Amino acid sequence: MGPAARLAALLAVLALRAEDPAGAAAREDTFSALTCVARALAPERRLLGLLRRYLRGEEARLRDLTRFYDKVLSLHEDPAAPVANPLLAFTLIKRLQSDWRNVVHSLEASENIQALKDGYEKVEQDLPAFEDLEGAARALMRLQDVYMLNVKGLARGVFQRVTGSDVTDLYSPRRIFSLTADDCFQVGKVAYDMGDYYHAIPWLEEAVSLFRGSYGEWKTEDEASLEDALDHLAFACFQAGNVSCALSLSREFLLYSPENKRMARNVLKYERLLAESPHQAIAEAVIQRPRVPHLRTRDTYEGLCQTLGSQPIHYQIPSLYCSYETNSSPYLLLQPIRKEIIHLEPYVALYHDFVSDSEAQKIRELAEPWLQRSVVASGEKQLQVEYRISKSAWLKDTVDPMLVTLDHRIAALTGLDVQPPYAEYLQVVNYGIGGHYEPHFDHATSPSSPLYRMKSGNRVATFMIYLSSVEAGGATAFIYANFSVPVVKNAALFWWNLHRSGEGDGDTLHAGCPVLVGDKWVANKWIHEYGQEFRRPCGSNPED
Repeated sequence: MGPAARLAALLAVLALRAEDPAGAAAREDTFSALTCVARALAPERRLLGLLRRYLRGEEARLRDLTRFYDKVLSLHEDPAAPVANPLLAFTLIKRLQSDWRNVVHSLEASENIQALKDGYEKVEQDLPAFEDLEGAARALMRLQDVYMLNVKGLARGVFQRVTGSDVTDLYSPRRIFSLTADDCFQVGKVAYDMGDYYHAIPWLEEAVSLFRGSYGEWKTEDEASLEDALDHLAFACFQAGNVSCALSLSREFLLYSPENKRMARNVLKYERLLAESPHQAIAEAVIQRPRVPHLRTRDTYEGLCQTLGSQPIHYQIPSLYCSYETNSSPYLLLQPIRKEIIHLEPYVALYHDFVSDSEAQKIRELAEPWLQRSVVASGEKQLQVEYRISKSAWLKDTVDPMLVTLDHRIAALTGLDVQPPYAEYLQVVNYGIGGHYEPHFDHATSPSSPLYRMKSGNRVATFMIYLSSVEAGGATAFIYANFSVPVVKNAALFWWNLHRSGEGDGDTLHAGCPVLVGDKWVANKWIHEYGQEFRRPCGSNPED
């Protein structure tokens, strides 16, 4: 091993030994919480260090090869070089018998690359898994759907909603970051592998377009090629019923890879189909977006995420108002909370500046080491599902005195008992790439729900604190009530889940819209029925 390679290997080992042993835990479901995605920056920085050392070793090796090349070239500049000179004759024979063999079979290149490979293998356990790539790709498709984003715009690094001829900029990034052809191919391939050609086709079309524009250029990091993109897009078009498109793409593929027998058979098949049904040559296939069986309110949900629904302006409805709230509590007398009534049925209030910046940061820091993939109740089981993308952690009030203070503030403001078992511990949630939670109820709708294991009744109320701001998306949408609330940093949203009769309020069906840009954190305090009998007594009207 050469001195440069030995130094690179030694530095790589020393750098890796200093790593945090807890780093491997960051790999699990990286895409489902943005704080975990941010952690992935650390191993990439380590890989950059390894690559820098590899490049320096290779640069030194190439300088030495250039020196050898220039030396030999100089001897050939005079075509009448006097080989009769015994010194020149000797060095010529030595070069051809020994020097060239040493150059061609030098171990320096393999030693340099081996040092890089060894370093990569040691950091590999901290890297996202393939499932994270799939999850991130599905997140882009989710944002594409909910916010009606244009794929070509996304590939260029802009977030534009396209409806007919209207183009709306939803977010203007400070720095434009474009996707490569290989990036677009990988997103399209995830959809392709799921049989989702509605999403696969526009991403693969963009990949084909970008690959065509750079055909002949070789990029080390790319996994796919123009031929791969044409192959997948042709079959996706065929599956979508566009045989004419599939034929055209397949013929183009054969221009680059004429020996491919499978594609040649496909061309004959598509030609035969078009000959049997000529109308398919001019018919334009219309691909339907895949339906989601569990999401019957998809159009309303997405409309609220896009437009904030039909949320009324306060001056139009006098019963919606803003005030300083103390709830007759001495605890809030000197520092009342700014209250905004958002909606009456269901009753939803927004309390501005409920926590301070330092409190919000402290809660995030306490929760981060304990974050795990969020689950939903399915009968008596807890399951990870695609319609809830986030990670969450539960914090007992014994973790930090600040959490006790927070409980006192919630109790004073709501007038409810928030101590266990009458309320759950604070749940802190961090949303991932395109993180969301599709329409759901916070209260249990089935007697077999795990919520009843607490033996404190159903969830009567929700108190949700926004611990961060986001740049776009992430609103809380109330589906049947047809309004939504944008993320307001440090504010808290409160609503009743149950009528005074104990029956669930169907109008509280709500959703966390996908986060388009930003790092969304919330903290939930769910308060149960038992312990509130004299704080929120039953009413004579079952609808109250």
